[in-house]
Amino acid sequence: RGFLGRMLFRGNEQDKKTEALSGGERARVLFAKLMMDGANVMILDEPTNHLDLESITALNDALKEFQGSLIFVSHDIDFISSLANRVLEIDAQGKHRFMDIAEFEP
Repeated sequence: RGFLGRMLFRGNEQDKKTEALSGGERARVLFAKLMMDGANVMILDEPTNHLDLESITALNDALKEFQGSLIFVSHDIDFISSLANRVLEIDAQGKHRFMDIAEFEP
């Protein structure tokens, strides 16, 4: 229940059947499960898609406390800037650049 609460499920919302959840709610349940499982690496593909601003903030806060490594693909500059310490940027031509977050200019 604690992990669900961190992902903004309150009261009776924690008892909903998964079939009744929206896409964003299902994503939040998945993130809660991943954090609860004690993984030491999370690989996320566009984790902020289908989430509202409040859910993105909750996810961001939870991931900041995650003790393992995060590898993620995102176009959300604020999300990248708040969590990443290194960035691998790949442009449309396939050119890539590996840099510290301080060097990253969106």
